[in-house]
Amino acid sequence: MTWSGVHTALITPFSGGEVDLSSYRTLCERQLDHGVQGLVACGTTGETPTLLEREWCDLVRATVEIAAGRIPVTAGVGTNCTATSLHRIALAREVGADAGLLVLPYYNKPPPDGLRAHVRACAAAGLPLIVYHVPGRTGQRVTPELLAELSDTPGVVAIKEATGDLAYANTLLRLATVPVLSGDDGTFFPLVALGGAGVISVVSDLAPAATVALWRAAAAGDLARAQELQARLLPVIDWLFHTTSPLPAKAALAAAGLCRNELRLPLVPLTAAVPEFVRAMVEA
Repeated sequence: MTWSGVHTALITPFSGGEVDLSSYRTLCERQLDHGVQGLVACGTTGETPTLLEREWCDLVRATVEIAAGRIPVTAGVGTNCTATSLHRIALAREVGADAGLLVLPYYNKPPPDGLRAHVRACAAAGLPLIVYHVPGRTGQRVTPELLAELSDTPGVVAIKEATGDLAYANTLLRLATVPVLSGDDGTFFPLVALGGAGVISVVSDLAPAATVALWRAAAAGDLARAQELQARLLPVIDWLFHTTSPLPAKAALAAAGLCRNELRLPLVPLTAAVPEFVRAMVEA
C-alpha cells in the first residue's frame, strides 16, 4: 500500500438519523472515479464521536468493499483511551481496513511517556498505523522531535500532520523516517514542496480530481501548474474551514444532491447558503 497522494477524509451521510450507506457508497465510488490514492473512513470529518460501533463497522466494511484492494482504506481508530483504541484496531482488522488513523489522545493530554506507551501498545496490535497530530482537536501540541520519535515505533507507517505550521513541518520532515501527509488542506501544497508525501483531505470530498491534480503537479515540481490549481482551491478551502468541519463540506455536497445536509448533535447543519464559487467546484 502507498501512503502518498490524496487520501480523502470521507464525510458520513445521514438520513432521518440513520447512516445513509447508499449515499456513502456513491460518495466512495465518486472518489475512485476521480483518481484519489486512498480513502479514510470514520475520521473526524466522518463524525466518528457520534457513531455507534455497528455503524462504524458498517462504514469501514463498505469502504473496503468498494475500494476492493485498488487503493488503501484507512479507518479512524484513535481515542483517548488505549483499551478502546485497541478494540477499534481489532475491529478495523476484522473488517479488512489496510491501516488505522491513530489520533494522539485528546482531552486527557498524556505526557510524553504516556504517548510513547499508547502508540507502542496500539502499533503492537498488528494493523499499520498513521499517527495523527492535530492540536486544534486534541488540545496538545507535541514537539516535532517527539512526533518523529513516535512515528519510529514499529508498525507506524506514516504521519498525518495538521498544525498548518510549515516551520514545524519542515523540522518534522527532516527528522521523520516515514511519509508525512498533510492534515491541513490550505498548506498541503507547500508541505509537498518541502518533501511531504501527500494529504488526508477534506476539500477532495468536493473536488477530488482537482486535488489529485494539485498533488501530482506539486510532486512533479511543476510549480506553475500547482500554483494555478491551489489558487482555484484556496477560496473553497477557506470556506470549508470558516466554521467547524465537516459542516461546510456536508452542506456543499448536499447542495450538489450527493447527500442530505444532516449532522448528529452536538453538530448542527450549516444554514447559510453555499456560495456559488463553492458549488462550481463540486465535481460531478
